[in-house]
Amino acid sequence: MALESHLVELSEKHRKLELAIEEELQHPGSSDLRISELKREKLKIKDEIEKLKKTVH
Repeated sequence: MALESHLVELSEKHRKLELAIEEELQHPGSSDLRISELKREKLKIKDEIEKLKKTVH
């Protein structure tokens, strides 16, 4: 059960990062560095989610 709740938590963080990236892209003066950082964090979370899903199956 703890693993499933952790997956849900990571999925929520992934979703929030996606929203943050979309919001940054809406602003003409948005920082490319900030967008890159958000995308990198989102990718880390995605990798962790995939890794955890493999341990479940």
